[in-house]
Amino acid sequence: MTRRLKVAAQLVALGGVAGLLALLVWQLGHQHHAPGVGAVAPAFSLRRLDGAGKVSLAAYRGRPVVLNFWASWCEPCKSEAAVLERDWASYHSRGVVFLGVDYHDLASDARRFVSAHALSFTMLQDGSGRVTGRYGISQVPETYVLDRQGRVVAHLAGPITNPGFSLKFRSALAEAAAA
Repeated sequence: MTRRLKVAAQLVALGGVAGLLALLVWQLGHQHHAPGVGAVAPAFSLRRLDGAGKVSLAAYRGRPVVLNFWASWCEPCKSEAAVLERDWASYHSRGVVFLGVDYHDLASDARRFVSAHALSFTMLQDGSGRVTGRYGISQVPETYVLDRQGRVVAHLAGPITNPGFSLKFRSALAEAAAA
């Protein structure tokens, strides 16, 4: 290889590394962080997974809300699906709203997941990732419990079936429902 060709290849490689570094810095600067306990949850309006219109989080102000971010390809999401459905069945009569937010998924795969796990609470689709980004979602499942004023009572970054999260989730549900 000629010296000139080597230098050109090195410059191209250096340019690629510089470009990746610039992308990383930009991403870190524009990354949203998860709203903490006590913070007002970011507002959103998303299309229903079944295609029957849109749902706005603001429409549920005055009611406790469980926001569960999930994906059809997520193994822990599969294990917590039955628990979420059971808890929704127990708490919806107390005014608690459960919203499932599909994260980076094909709508057809998401609908199959909902059907396979017999989930009957409201499912929403965040195909663009805009809402999941505003909530700082970096993995699935992640669950937020909101009080009647839309403030975060709990944020669980992992499956609610995790022994460490199970008690925290139930406690947050009870607190949100009682407030």
